[in-house]
Amino acid sequence: MKGSQFTVYAANQSHRVKHMTVVEWLLDEAKQTGIVGATVVEIAEGVDAKGKFHAARFFELTDQPVAVTLIADDAKIDALLARLRDAGIRLFYTRAPIEYDTLGAEGGQ
Repeated sequence: MKGSQFTVYAANQSHRVKHMTVVEWLLDEAKQTGIVGATVVEIAEGVDAKGKFHAARFFELTDQPVAVTLIADDAKIDALLARLRDAGIRLFYTRAPIEYDTLGAEGGQ
């Protein structure tokens, strides 16, 4: 199958959208567009688009950067992008064309 890998980078986990963390909100928006899988990666350190340093600290993890990666056909990624644009939230993302599929039998070991 062909589609896109779409990754959204959030400067910190404490960012809130509609009373949810940015990660919860992104996953909810993805689900509403029919995207069923996602990977959330917590990043130790990062620099945002304004040059501000963000890092996970032992006592304070709210400033820890995160990346949410989704893979789906282009129509679903387009629908998700439209929803995110309509929300008016400033987000940095990357999108790359990919080929994807599943190996092995369903339910197999």
